[in-house]
Amino acid sequence: MKTTLALFGAAGKMGGRISKRLQLAGDFETLYVESGEAGVARLRERGDTPVDPAQAAQKADVVILAIPDKLIGVISHQVVPLMKPGAMLVCLDPAAPHGGELLVRPDLSYFVTHPCHPPVVNDETDPEARMDFFGAVKAKQHVVAALMQGPEEDYARGEALVRVIFSPVMRVHRVTVEQMAILEPALSETVVLTCMVVIREAIDEAVKHGVPAQAARDFVLGHMNVNIGILFNYIDAQLSDGAKLAVERARTTIFQPTWREVFEPEAVLREVKAITQGTSVK
Repeated sequence: MKTTLALFGAAGKMGGRISKRLQLAGDFETLYVESGEAGVARLRERGDTPVDPAQAAQKADVVILAIPDKLIGVISHQVVPLMKPGAMLVCLDPAAPHGGELLVRPDLSYFVTHPCHPPVVNDETDPEARMDFFGAVKAKQHVVAALMQGPEEDYARGEALVRVIFSPVMRVHRVTVEQMAILEPALSETVVLTCMVVIREAIDEAVKHGVPAQAARDFVLGHMNVNIGILFNYIDAQLSDGAKLAVERARTTIFQPTWREVFEPEAVLREVKAITQGTSVK
C-alpha cells in the first residue's frame, strides 16, 4: 500500500527536486500543493495536478513543508489541525522547529531533516554529477535528520523517506533539532558561508590591485583544494611554517576575538528567530 504524501511548496526549487525523486521511487501517492497562481501554473506546466491544501492535509500520512522558513509558522497553524492522528510532519530546515514556530500536536510525529549537499571531496566521475552542487539530482550526499517528536519507530520511517527525497544518499546522521540548528545556521552559514563570502570579495580586491581575474580565481580555488586536503586530513601533509604565521598574524585583523560566541545557545536561537521572522539579528 502506497504512502500518501502531501508536498507543500511542490513547485519551488526544493519541492521540484523532491517531486522528481518521489516520482522515480513510485512508492508514494503524492499530493502536490501550491499557493498562488504562479505556483499552480508551474505545477500544471510540468503535468502535475494541484490539490487543495486542506484536502491534502486531511488525507496525507506524511506532510512535507518545502516552503520558506518565514512561512512555516503560519502554514503549520493551518495544516496541523487538519492532519489525521499518527501522521508525520516533515520540515526541511531546523530554523522553525528550533525557534518554536511550529504548531505541535501530541498525536503527530515531527521529523526534521536537511541535506549536507554533495561533499567537495568525492568520487563522482559523471560530469553531470560533478556539477550537481545541491544534490538530489545525480551527486551522492549525506543528510542530517532528527525525530523531534513521536514514537521511536518513526525515526526509521523518516529516514527511509529522507533516503528517497535526497537520493542518492550516503550517510544519514541522526542528531537533535538543537544540534541541527548548530550545523545550520551557526556553522554552515554564520561562520563558513561568511568566510567564503569574504574569500570571494578578497578575489575581487586582488583583481582591483591588478591581478588578472582568471588567475586570481584559479589560484584561490587551487589553494582551497590543498587546504581542504591538509586541514581535513585527506592527505598526509602540514601547513608550511610561513602559512601558519600568516594565519596567526591575520586572525586579529580579519576575525573578532569573540567569534565563537555564535555557537552559544542564545546566539543560535536569536539567529533562527531572525530567519523565521525575516529580520536582521538584534
